Amino acid sequence: MKRLFRNFTFNPKNDILSGLTVALALVPEAVAFAFVAGIDPMVGLYGAFMMGIVTSMFGGRPGMISGATGAMAVVMVHMIQKGNEVGNTLSTPIDNLGLQWLFITLLFVGAIQILAGVFRLGKFVRLIPHSVMMGFVNGLAIVIFLSQLGLFKERINGEYQWLGGSDLYIMLGLVGLTMAIMYFLPKVTKKLPAALVGIVVVASITIFGGMDVSTVGSFIREGGGNGLEGSLPSFQMQIFSLLDTLEGHWGLIISSAVLLAAVGLIESLMTLNLIDDMTETRGSGNRECVAQGGANILNGLFGGMGGCAMIGQSIINVSSGGRGRLSGITAALALLCFILFAAPLIEQIPIAALVGVMFMVVIGTFAWSSFRIINKIPLADAIVLITVSAITVWQDLAIAVIVGVIMSALVFAWQNATKIRARKSIKEDGTKVYEIWGPLFFGSVQSFNSKFDPANDPESVELDFLESRVSDHSGIEAIFALEKKYKDYGKKVKLVHLSPECKTLLHKASPDFEHMIVSSIDDPRYHVVTNLLDKEV
Repeated sequence: MKRLFRNFTFNPKNDILSGLTVALALVPEAVAFAFVAGIDPMVGLYGAFMMGIVTSMFGGRPGMISGATGAMAVVMVHMIQKGNEVGNTLSTPIDNLGLQWLFITLLFVGAIQILAGVFRLGKFVRLIPHSVMMGFVNGLAIVIFLSQLGLFKERINGEYQWLGGSDLYIMLGLVGLTMAIMYFLPKVTKKLPAALVGIVVVASITIFGGMDVSTVGSFIREGGGNGLEGSLPSFQMQIFSLLDTLEGHWGLIISSAVLLAAVGLIESLMTLNLIDDMTETRGSGNRECVAQGGANILNGLFGGMGGCAMIGQSIINVSSGGRGRLSGITAALALLCFILFAAPLIEQIPIAALVGVMFMVVIGTFAWSSFRIINKIPLADAIVLITVSAITVWQDLAIAVIVGVIMSALVFAWQNATKIRARKSIKEDGTKVYEIWGPLFFGSVQSFNSKFDPANDPESVELDFLESRVSDHSGIEAIFALEKKYKDYGKKVKLVHLSPECKTLLHKASPDFEHMIVSSIDDPRYHVVTNLLDKEV
Protein backbone atom coordinates (compact mmCIF):
# COMPACT_ATOMS: atom_id res chain seq x y z
CA MET A 1 0.00 0.00 0.00
CA LYS A 2 2.87 2.36 0.84
CA ARG A 3 4.52 1.70 -2.54
CA LEU A 4 1.18 2.22 -4.32
CA PHE A 5 0.72 5.61 -2.67
CA ARG A 6 4.33 6.60 -3.43
CA ASN A 7 3.79 5.84 -7.11
CA PHE A 8 0.58 7.91 -7.10
CA THR A 9 2.23 10.93 -5.50
CA PHE A 10 5.41 11.41 -3.54
CA ASN A 11 4.92 15.18 -3.31
CA PRO A 12 1.34 16.35 -4.13
CA LYS A 13 2.30 20.03 -4.50
CA ASN A 14 5.11 19.32 -6.97
CA ASP A 15 3.00 16.85 -8.92
CA ILE A 16 0.07 19.26 -9.28
CA LEU A 17 2.18 22.29 -10.25
CA SER A 18 4.33 20.33 -12.69
CA GLY A 19 1.16 18.81 -14.18
CA LEU A 20 -0.25 22.28 -14.81
CA THR A 21 3.01 23.31 -16.49
CA VAL A 22 2.92 20.27 -18.74
CA ALA A 23 -0.73 20.92 -19.64
CA LEU A 24 0.14 24.41 -20.88
CA ALA A 25 3.00 23.04 -22.98
CA LEU A 26 0.76 20.27 -24.38
CA VAL A 27 -1.70 22.68 -26.02
CA PRO A 28 0.44 24.06 -28.89
CA GLU A 29 2.16 20.69 -29.39
CA ALA A 30 -1.12 18.80 -29.77
CA VAL A 31 -2.52 21.48 -32.07
CA ALA A 32 0.63 21.58 -34.21
CA PHE A 33 0.73 17.80 -34.63
CA ALA A 34 -2.95 17.77 -35.58
CA PHE A 35 -2.13 20.25 -38.34
CA VAL A 36 0.73 17.99 -39.48
CA ALA A 37 -1.71 15.07 -39.76
CA GLY A 38 -4.24 17.27 -41.59
CA ILE A 39 -7.04 16.98 -39.02
CA ASP A 40 -9.00 19.31 -36.73
CA PRO A 41 -6.97 20.64 -33.75
CA MET A 42 -9.63 19.43 -31.30
CA VAL A 43 -8.89 15.85 -32.39
CA GLY A 44 -5.28 16.39 -31.36
CA LEU A 45 -6.30 17.88 -28.00
CA TYR A 46 -8.73 15.03 -27.32
CA GLY A 47 -6.00 12.58 -28.22
CA ALA A 48 -3.55 14.24 -25.81
CA PHE A 49 -6.14 14.12 -23.00
CA MET A 50 -7.06 10.45 -23.44
CA MET A 51 -3.47 9.29 -23.94
CA GLY A 52 -2.42 11.28 -20.89
CA ILE A 53 -5.12 10.12 -18.48
CA VAL A 54 -4.90 6.40 -19.34
CA THR A 55 -1.10 6.09 -19.36
CA SER A 56 -0.73 8.19 -16.21
CA MET A 57 -3.11 5.94 -14.31
CA PHE A 58 -2.12 2.55 -15.69
CA GLY A 59 1.23 3.00 -17.45
CA GLY A 60 4.56 1.52 -16.45
CA ARG A 61 6.37 4.77 -15.63
CA PRO A 62 4.99 7.25 -13.05
CA GLY A 63 5.79 10.80 -14.16
CA MET A 64 6.04 10.02 -17.88
CA ILE A 65 3.72 12.08 -20.11
CA SER A 66 1.95 10.77 -23.21
CA GLY A 67 -0.01 12.66 -25.84
CA ALA A 68 -0.33 13.40 -29.55
CA THR A 69 3.14 13.22 -31.13
CA GLY A 70 4.76 14.34 -34.34
CA ALA A 71 6.37 10.95 -34.99
CA MET A 72 2.95 9.30 -35.26
CA ALA A 73 1.34 12.29 -37.00
CA VAL A 74 3.75 11.97 -39.92
CA VAL A 75 2.80 8.30 -40.38
CA MET A 76 -0.92 9.16 -40.40
CA VAL A 77 -0.76 11.72 -43.20
CA HIS A 78 -0.81 9.39 -46.23
CA MET A 79 -3.64 7.23 -44.88
CA ILE A 80 -5.79 10.26 -44.00
CA GLN A 81 -5.24 11.80 -47.42
CA LYS A 82 -6.12 8.52 -49.14
CA GLY A 83 -9.27 8.22 -47.05
CA ASN A 84 -10.37 11.72 -47.97
CA GLU A 85 -9.79 10.96 -51.65
CA VAL A 86 -11.90 7.81 -51.41
CA GLY A 87 -14.62 9.71 -49.54
CA ASN A 88 -14.86 12.29 -52.34
CA THR A 89 -15.27 9.62 -55.03
CA LEU A 90 -18.13 7.71 -53.38
CA SER A 91 -21.62 7.89 -54.89
CA THR A 92 -22.62 9.65 -51.68
CA PRO A 93 -19.50 11.66 -50.75
CA ILE A 94 -18.32 11.44 -47.13
CA ASP A 95 -16.48 14.41 -45.63
CA ASN A 96 -13.34 13.69 -43.61
CA LEU A 97 -13.43 9.95 -44.33
CA GLY A 98 -9.69 9.88 -43.74
CA LEU A 99 -10.27 10.91 -40.13
CA GLN A 100 -12.77 8.06 -39.69
CA TRP A 101 -10.22 5.65 -41.15
CA LEU A 102 -7.75 6.95 -38.56
CA PHE A 103 -10.13 6.08 -35.73
CA ILE A 104 -10.55 2.55 -37.14
CA THR A 105 -6.79 2.18 -37.54
CA LEU A 106 -6.20 3.18 -33.92
CA LEU A 107 -8.24 0.18 -32.79
CA PHE A 108 -5.71 -2.09 -34.51
CA VAL A 109 -2.80 -0.02 -33.21
CA GLY A 110 -4.05 -0.48 -29.66
CA ALA A 111 -4.54 -4.23 -30.11
CA ILE A 112 -0.99 -4.65 -31.46
CA GLN A 113 0.51 -2.67 -28.59
CA ILE A 114 -1.46 -4.62 -25.98
CA LEU A 115 -0.25 -7.89 -27.52
CA ALA A 116 3.32 -6.58 -27.36
CA GLY A 117 2.86 -6.05 -23.63
CA VAL A 118 1.12 -9.40 -23.06
CA PHE A 119 3.94 -11.24 -24.84
CA ARG A 120 6.46 -9.24 -22.80
CA LEU A 121 8.26 -7.61 -25.72
CA GLY A 122 8.82 -4.39 -23.80
CA LYS A 123 11.88 -5.85 -22.07
CA PHE A 124 13.92 -5.76 -25.26
CA VAL A 125 14.24 -1.96 -25.14
CA ARG A 126 16.78 -2.51 -22.36
CA LEU A 127 19.06 -4.22 -24.87
CA ILE A 128 19.38 -1.04 -26.94
CA PRO A 129 23.05 0.08 -26.87
CA HIS A 130 24.02 3.29 -25.07
CA SER A 131 25.37 4.81 -28.29
CA VAL A 132 21.92 4.37 -29.88
CA MET A 133 20.30 5.92 -26.80
CA MET A 134 22.59 8.97 -26.98
CA GLY A 135 21.98 9.31 -30.71
CA PHE A 136 18.22 9.11 -30.11
CA VAL A 137 18.37 11.82 -27.42
CA ASN A 138 20.53 14.15 -29.53
CA GLY A 139 18.45 13.67 -32.66
CA LEU A 140 15.21 14.23 -30.78
CA ALA A 141 16.58 17.41 -29.19
CA ILE A 142 17.42 18.73 -32.66
CA VAL A 143 13.94 17.79 -33.95
CA ILE A 144 12.27 19.61 -31.03
CA PHE A 145 14.45 22.66 -31.68
CA LEU A 146 13.69 22.73 -35.41
CA SER A 147 9.95 22.31 -34.76
CA GLN A 148 9.99 25.46 -32.62
CA LEU A 149 11.57 27.55 -35.38
CA GLY A 150 8.32 27.37 -37.34
CA LEU A 151 6.73 29.48 -34.59
CA PHE A 152 9.00 32.38 -35.57
CA LYS A 153 6.90 32.81 -38.71
CA GLU A 154 3.72 34.78 -39.36
CA ARG A 155 1.07 34.29 -42.01
CA ILE A 156 0.97 37.08 -44.62
CA ASN A 157 -1.34 36.82 -47.66
CA GLY A 158 -1.80 33.11 -47.03
CA GLU A 159 1.94 32.36 -46.84
CA TYR A 160 4.18 31.92 -43.81
CA GLN A 161 7.12 34.31 -43.63
CA TRP A 162 9.86 34.81 -41.04
CA LEU A 163 9.27 37.50 -38.45
CA GLY A 164 11.30 40.66 -38.90
CA GLY A 165 11.95 44.02 -37.28
CA SER A 166 10.36 44.79 -33.91
CA ASP A 167 8.13 41.70 -34.01
CA LEU A 168 11.19 39.45 -34.15
CA TYR A 169 12.98 41.36 -31.36
CA ILE A 170 9.91 41.19 -29.10
CA MET A 171 9.58 37.46 -29.77
CA LEU A 172 13.26 36.85 -29.01
CA GLY A 173 13.05 39.01 -25.89
CA LEU A 174 10.08 37.09 -24.49
CA VAL A 175 11.69 33.76 -25.33
CA GLY A 176 14.91 34.88 -23.65
CA LEU A 177 13.02 36.10 -20.56
CA THR A 178 11.28 32.73 -20.21
CA MET A 179 14.58 30.88 -20.54
CA ALA A 180 16.27 33.22 -18.02
CA ILE A 181 13.51 32.61 -15.46
CA MET A 182 13.80 28.84 -15.95
CA TYR A 183 17.58 29.00 -15.55
CA PHE A 184 17.92 31.35 -12.56
CA LEU A 185 14.77 30.64 -10.50
CA PRO A 186 15.88 27.12 -9.38
CA LYS A 187 19.05 28.74 -7.99
CA VAL A 188 16.85 30.90 -5.73
CA THR A 189 14.04 28.49 -4.86
CA LYS A 190 12.83 25.11 -6.02
CA LYS A 191 9.41 25.33 -4.38
CA LEU A 192 7.76 26.48 -7.63
CA PRO A 193 8.20 24.92 -11.12
CA ALA A 194 10.40 27.33 -13.06
CA ALA A 195 8.60 26.59 -16.35
CA LEU A 196 5.19 27.48 -14.89
CA VAL A 197 6.54 30.69 -13.35
CA GLY A 198 8.13 31.64 -16.68
CA ILE A 199 4.86 31.11 -18.57
CA VAL A 200 2.82 33.07 -16.01
CA VAL A 201 5.27 36.00 -15.87
CA VAL A 202 5.61 36.35 -19.66
CA ALA A 203 1.85 35.93 -20.16
CA SER A 204 1.17 38.63 -17.55
CA ILE A 205 3.56 41.03 -19.30
CA THR A 206 1.93 40.57 -22.71
CA ILE A 207 -1.67 40.59 -21.44
CA PHE A 208 -1.46 43.55 -19.06
CA GLY A 209 0.97 45.37 -21.33
CA GLY A 210 -1.43 45.05 -24.28
CA MET A 211 1.33 43.66 -26.49
CA ASP A 212 0.39 42.41 -29.96
CA VAL A 213 2.14 39.05 -30.07
CA SER A 214 1.35 35.59 -31.38
CA THR A 215 -0.73 33.63 -28.86
CA VAL A 216 -2.12 30.12 -28.54
CA GLY A 217 -5.46 31.36 -29.88
CA SER A 218 -3.99 33.13 -32.92
CA PHE A 219 -1.82 30.07 -33.63
CA ILE A 220 -4.88 27.80 -33.74
CA ARG A 221 -6.87 30.16 -35.96
CA GLU A 222 -3.98 30.72 -38.37
CA GLY A 223 -3.86 26.97 -38.89
CA GLY A 224 -7.55 26.81 -39.76
CA GLY A 225 -8.95 25.91 -36.34
CA ASN A 226 -11.90 27.56 -34.64
CA GLY A 227 -10.32 28.04 -31.26
CA LEU A 228 -9.56 25.97 -28.19
CA GLU A 229 -13.06 25.73 -26.75
CA GLY A 230 -14.82 22.37 -27.14
CA SER A 231 -16.90 19.73 -25.39
CA LEU A 232 -16.27 16.27 -23.95
CA PRO A 233 -15.08 13.60 -26.42
CA SER A 234 -18.02 11.64 -27.85
CA PHE A 235 -18.34 7.98 -28.85
CA GLN A 236 -17.64 7.50 -32.57
CA MET A 237 -20.41 5.03 -33.39
CA GLN A 238 -20.27 5.90 -37.09
CA ILE A 239 -16.90 4.19 -37.64
CA PHE A 240 -18.56 0.77 -37.47
CA SER A 241 -20.93 1.70 -40.29
CA LEU A 242 -18.01 2.87 -42.46
CA LEU A 243 -16.15 -0.44 -42.57
CA ASP A 244 -17.51 -1.11 -46.07
CA THR A 245 -15.56 1.92 -47.36
CA LEU A 246 -12.36 0.01 -46.54
CA GLU A 247 -12.97 -2.63 -49.19
CA GLY A 248 -9.78 -2.86 -51.20
CA HIS A 249 -7.93 -0.67 -48.69
CA TRP A 250 -7.46 -3.02 -45.74
CA GLY A 251 -3.78 -3.41 -46.64
CA LEU A 252 -3.27 0.33 -46.13
CA ILE A 253 -5.08 0.23 -42.78
CA ILE A 254 -3.17 -2.78 -41.43
CA SER A 255 0.25 -1.58 -42.64
CA SER A 256 -0.39 1.87 -41.17
CA ALA A 257 -1.50 0.28 -37.89
CA VAL A 258 1.67 -1.84 -37.65
CA LEU A 259 3.89 1.15 -38.39
CA LEU A 260 2.02 3.42 -35.95
CA ALA A 261 2.21 0.76 -33.23
CA ALA A 262 5.95 0.26 -33.81
CA VAL A 263 6.72 3.99 -33.81
CA GLY A 264 4.60 4.52 -30.70
CA LEU A 265 6.17 1.66 -28.77
CA ILE A 266 9.74 2.53 -29.70
CA GLU A 267 9.32 6.20 -28.76
CA SER A 268 7.48 5.33 -25.54
CA LEU A 269 9.96 2.68 -24.41
CA MET A 270 12.98 4.83 -25.27
CA THR A 271 11.44 7.72 -23.32
CA LEU A 272 10.75 5.34 -20.41
CA ASN A 273 14.40 4.29 -20.45
CA LEU A 274 15.52 7.93 -20.44
CA ILE A 275 13.24 8.89 -17.53
CA ASP A 276 14.45 5.79 -15.66
CA ASP A 277 18.00 7.14 -15.93
CA MET A 278 16.97 10.65 -14.88
CA THR A 279 15.04 9.49 -11.81
CA GLU A 280 17.29 6.51 -10.97
CA THR A 281 14.22 4.31 -10.76
CA ARG A 282 12.85 1.60 -13.02
CA GLY A 283 9.53 1.38 -14.84
CA SER A 284 7.81 -1.55 -16.51
CA GLY A 285 8.07 -1.60 -20.30
CA ASN A 286 5.46 -4.33 -20.70
CA ARG A 287 2.93 -2.49 -18.55
CA GLU A 288 3.56 0.65 -20.58
CA CYS A 289 2.88 -1.26 -23.82
CA VAL A 290 -0.53 -2.39 -22.51
CA ALA A 291 -1.42 1.10 -21.26
CA GLN A 292 -0.40 2.72 -24.56
CA GLY A 293 -2.52 0.18 -26.44
CA GLY A 294 -5.55 0.75 -24.24
CA ALA A 295 -5.22 4.52 -24.65
CA ASN A 296 -5.04 4.26 -28.44
CA ILE A 297 -8.15 2.04 -28.54
CA LEU A 298 -9.93 4.66 -26.42
CA ASN A 299 -8.79 7.33 -28.88
CA GLY A 300 -10.24 5.35 -31.76
CA LEU A 301 -13.58 4.94 -30.00
CA PHE A 302 -13.88 8.53 -28.75
CA GLY A 303 -12.33 10.59 -31.53
CA GLY A 304 -8.73 11.32 -30.57
CA MET A 305 -5.73 11.21 -32.89
CA GLY A 306 -3.81 8.70 -30.78
CA GLY A 307 -0.21 9.08 -29.71
CA CYS A 308 2.56 7.84 -27.45
CA ALA A 309 5.03 9.10 -24.86
CA MET A 310 6.35 12.66 -25.32
CA ILE A 311 9.97 13.12 -24.37
CA GLY A 312 9.83 16.92 -24.17
CA GLN A 313 6.82 17.05 -21.86
CA SER A 314 8.13 14.13 -19.81
CA ILE A 315 11.38 15.98 -19.18
CA ILE A 316 9.46 19.16 -18.28
CA ASN A 317 7.40 17.15 -15.81
CA VAL A 318 10.33 15.37 -14.15
CA SER A 319 12.47 18.54 -14.07
CA SER A 320 9.59 20.42 -12.41
CA GLY A 321 9.35 17.81 -9.66
CA GLY A 322 6.56 15.63 -11.08
CA ARG A 323 7.49 12.07 -10.15
CA GLY A 324 4.14 10.45 -9.30
CA ARG A 325 1.11 9.43 -11.32
CA LEU A 326 -0.72 12.48 -9.97
CA SER A 327 1.41 14.75 -12.18
CA GLY A 328 0.28 13.06 -15.40
CA ILE A 329 -3.33 12.85 -14.21
CA THR A 330 -3.24 16.57 -13.34
CA ALA A 331 -1.83 17.42 -16.78
CA ALA A 332 -4.55 15.45 -18.57
CA LEU A 333 -7.42 16.81 -16.46
CA ALA A 334 -6.06 20.36 -16.70
CA LEU A 335 -5.94 20.03 -20.49
CA LEU A 336 -9.58 18.92 -20.49
CA CYS A 337 -10.51 21.86 -18.22
CA PHE A 338 -8.76 24.23 -20.62
CA ILE A 339 -10.96 22.90 -23.41
CA LEU A 340 -14.19 23.00 -21.39
CA PHE A 341 -13.86 26.07 -19.19
CA ALA A 342 -10.69 28.12 -19.65
CA ALA A 343 -10.29 28.41 -23.41
CA PRO A 344 -10.42 32.26 -23.55
CA LEU A 345 -7.70 32.52 -20.88
CA ILE A 346 -5.38 29.86 -22.29
CA GLU A 347 -5.69 31.31 -25.78
CA GLN A 348 -4.03 34.52 -24.48
CA ILE A 349 -0.80 32.75 -23.50
CA PRO A 350 1.99 33.99 -25.80
CA ILE A 351 3.62 31.40 -28.01
CA ALA A 352 7.00 32.92 -27.07
CA ALA A 353 6.66 31.64 -23.49
CA LEU A 354 6.03 28.09 -24.66
CA VAL A 355 8.89 28.30 -27.16
CA GLY A 356 11.20 29.40 -24.34
CA VAL A 357 10.14 26.38 -22.28
CA MET A 358 10.79 24.01 -25.18
CA PHE A 359 14.21 25.58 -25.88
CA MET A 360 15.19 24.84 -22.28
CA VAL A 361 13.93 21.29 -22.81
CA VAL A 362 16.21 21.04 -25.85
CA ILE A 363 19.19 22.22 -23.79
CA GLY A 364 18.36 19.73 -21.04
CA THR A 365 17.69 16.87 -23.46
CA PHE A 366 20.78 17.09 -25.67
CA ALA A 367 23.61 14.87 -24.42
CA TRP A 368 26.35 17.51 -24.44
CA SER A 369 28.78 14.94 -23.06
CA SER A 370 28.74 13.27 -26.48
CA PHE A 371 31.08 16.02 -27.75
CA ARG A 372 33.50 15.26 -24.93
CA ILE A 373 33.51 11.48 -25.36
CA ILE A 374 33.18 11.23 -29.14
CA ASN A 375 36.95 10.71 -29.58
CA LYS A 376 37.25 8.47 -26.52
CA ILE A 377 34.69 5.79 -27.35
CA PRO A 378 35.21 3.05 -29.99
CA LEU A 379 34.97 4.32 -33.55
CA ALA A 380 32.03 2.01 -34.30
CA ASP A 381 30.04 3.45 -31.37
CA ALA A 382 30.83 7.00 -32.48
CA ILE A 383 29.58 6.23 -36.00
CA VAL A 384 26.38 4.67 -34.58
CA LEU A 385 25.77 7.71 -32.35
CA ILE A 386 26.14 10.18 -35.23
CA THR A 387 24.12 8.02 -37.63
CA VAL A 388 21.19 7.61 -35.24
CA SER A 389 21.15 11.37 -34.56
CA ALA A 390 21.16 12.17 -38.29
CA ILE A 391 18.46 9.64 -39.21
CA THR A 392 16.24 10.83 -36.35
CA VAL A 393 16.33 14.33 -37.85
CA TRP A 394 16.17 13.18 -41.48
CA GLN A 395 13.56 10.43 -41.22
CA ASP A 396 11.99 9.46 -37.90
CA LEU A 397 12.76 7.92 -34.54
CA ALA A 398 11.69 4.35 -35.34
CA ILE A 399 13.89 4.05 -38.42
CA ALA A 400 16.84 5.64 -36.58
CA VAL A 401 16.64 3.25 -33.63
CA ILE A 402 16.21 0.18 -35.86
CA VAL A 403 19.21 1.19 -38.00
CA GLY A 404 21.28 1.90 -34.88
CA VAL A 405 20.47 -1.45 -33.29
CA ILE A 406 21.26 -3.31 -36.53
CA MET A 407 24.58 -1.49 -36.89
CA SER A 408 25.51 -2.22 -33.27
CA ALA A 409 24.49 -5.86 -33.64
CA LEU A 410 26.61 -6.28 -36.77
CA VAL A 411 29.61 -4.68 -35.06
CA PHE A 412 29.12 -6.97 -32.05
CA ALA A 413 28.80 -10.02 -34.31
CA TRP A 414 31.94 -9.13 -36.24
CA GLN A 415 33.97 -8.52 -33.08
CA ASN A 416 32.86 -11.81 -31.50
CA ALA A 417 33.43 -13.69 -34.75
CA THR A 418 37.15 -13.05 -34.38
CA LYS A 419 37.34 -14.01 -30.69
CA ILE A 420 36.72 -17.75 -30.84
CA ARG A 421 39.77 -19.75 -29.75
CA ALA A 422 40.70 -23.43 -29.35
CA ARG A 423 43.35 -24.46 -26.81
CA LYS A 424 44.75 -27.93 -27.64
CA SER A 425 45.97 -30.60 -25.21
CA ILE A 426 46.44 -34.40 -25.08
CA LYS A 427 45.05 -36.63 -22.29
CA GLU A 428 46.93 -39.59 -20.87
CA ASP A 429 44.75 -41.98 -22.88
CA GLY A 430 45.70 -40.21 -26.11
CA THR A 431 42.47 -38.25 -26.52
CA LYS A 432 43.00 -34.81 -28.04
CA VAL A 433 41.05 -32.03 -26.30
CA TYR A 434 40.01 -28.77 -27.96
CA GLU A 435 39.05 -26.26 -25.24
CA ILE A 436 36.75 -23.86 -27.09
CA TRP A 437 36.63 -20.25 -25.92
CA GLY A 438 34.13 -17.73 -27.31
CA PRO A 439 30.61 -18.04 -28.75
CA LEU A 440 29.92 -20.38 -31.66
CA PHE A 441 27.46 -18.64 -33.98
CA PHE A 442 27.07 -17.71 -37.64
CA GLY A 443 29.88 -15.16 -37.55
CA SER A 444 32.49 -17.40 -35.92
CA VAL A 445 31.83 -20.66 -37.82
CA GLN A 446 34.59 -20.15 -40.38
CA SER A 447 37.18 -19.38 -37.71
CA PHE A 448 35.91 -22.36 -35.66
CA ASN A 449 36.37 -24.78 -38.55
CA SER A 450 39.95 -23.64 -39.11
CA LYS A 451 40.99 -24.79 -35.61
CA PHE A 452 40.72 -28.54 -36.35
CA ASP A 453 42.83 -31.11 -38.21
CA PRO A 454 40.65 -34.24 -38.75
CA ALA A 455 43.21 -35.97 -40.95
CA ASN A 456 46.07 -35.86 -38.39
CA ASP A 457 44.17 -35.91 -35.08
CA PRO A 458 44.05 -39.12 -32.97
CA GLU A 459 41.07 -41.47 -33.06
CA SER A 460 39.38 -39.84 -30.08
CA VAL A 461 38.67 -36.10 -29.92
CA GLU A 462 36.89 -34.00 -27.28
CA LEU A 463 35.39 -30.54 -27.74
CA ASP A 464 35.26 -28.79 -24.35
CA PHE A 465 32.56 -26.08 -24.27
CA LEU A 466 33.13 -24.95 -20.68
CA GLU A 467 34.06 -21.44 -21.92
CA SER A 468 31.79 -21.43 -24.96
CA ARG A 469 28.22 -21.96 -26.05
CA VAL A 470 26.39 -22.94 -29.23
CA SER A 471 24.22 -19.94 -30.09
CA ASP A 472 22.35 -20.64 -33.33
CA HIS A 473 21.62 -23.00 -36.22
CA SER A 474 24.91 -22.15 -37.94
CA GLY A 475 26.77 -23.36 -34.84
CA ILE A 476 24.77 -26.60 -34.80
CA GLU A 477 25.56 -27.25 -38.46
CA ALA A 478 29.25 -26.50 -37.87
CA ILE A 479 29.44 -29.17 -35.15
CA PHE A 480 27.48 -31.64 -37.26
CA ALA A 481 29.76 -31.08 -40.28
CA LEU A 482 32.88 -31.37 -38.10
CA GLU A 483 31.69 -34.67 -36.62
CA LYS A 484 31.03 -35.98 -40.14
CA LYS A 485 34.60 -35.11 -41.22
CA TYR A 486 36.07 -37.02 -38.27
CA LYS A 487 33.66 -39.90 -38.91
CA ASP A 488 34.88 -40.15 -42.50
CA TYR A 489 38.38 -40.78 -41.08
CA GLY A 490 36.99 -43.39 -38.66
CA LYS A 491 37.41 -41.13 -35.63
CA LYS A 492 35.05 -40.21 -32.79
CA VAL A 493 34.10 -36.77 -31.45
CA LYS A 494 32.69 -36.11 -27.96
CA LEU A 495 31.18 -32.85 -26.66
CA VAL A 496 31.77 -32.07 -22.98
CA HIS A 497 30.73 -29.30 -20.56
CA LEU A 498 27.74 -28.20 -22.64
CA SER A 499 25.26 -25.96 -20.85
CA PRO A 500 21.66 -27.25 -20.47
CA GLU A 501 20.47 -24.74 -23.08
CA CYS A 502 23.07 -25.97 -25.59
CA LYS A 503 22.14 -29.61 -24.94
CA THR A 504 18.48 -28.82 -25.53
CA LEU A 505 19.37 -26.96 -28.72
CA LEU A 506 21.40 -29.88 -30.09
CA HIS A 507 18.85 -32.54 -29.09
CA LYS A 508 16.09 -30.58 -30.77
CA ALA A 509 18.13 -30.19 -33.95
CA SER A 510 18.92 -33.88 -34.31
CA PRO A 511 18.83 -37.06 -32.18
CA ASP A 512 22.14 -38.01 -33.82
CA PHE A 513 23.91 -35.64 -31.41
CA GLU A 514 22.97 -37.89 -28.46
CA HIS A 515 25.99 -40.19 -28.82
CA MET A 516 28.38 -37.22 -28.92
CA ILE A 517 27.29 -35.46 -25.72
CA VAL A 518 29.02 -36.37 -22.46
CA SER A 519 27.22 -35.10 -19.34
CA SER A 520 29.37 -33.86 -16.47
CA ILE A 521 28.66 -32.73 -12.93
CA ASP A 522 30.46 -29.44 -13.59
CA ASP A 523 28.52 -28.53 -16.75
CA PRO A 524 28.09 -24.72 -16.94
CA ARG A 525 24.77 -23.06 -16.15
CA TYR A 526 24.13 -19.64 -17.65
CA HIS A 527 21.00 -18.05 -18.96
CA VAL A 528 19.87 -15.58 -21.61
CA VAL A 529 20.17 -12.02 -20.34
CA THR A 530 16.68 -10.95 -21.47
CA ASN A 531 15.12 -13.57 -19.22
CA LEU A 532 16.80 -11.94 -16.23
CA LEU A 533 15.73 -8.47 -17.31
CA ASP A 534 12.16 -9.70 -17.62
CA LYS A 535 11.80 -9.54 -13.82
CA GLU A 536 10.55 -5.95 -13.78
CA VAL A 537 9.45 -4.01 -10.74
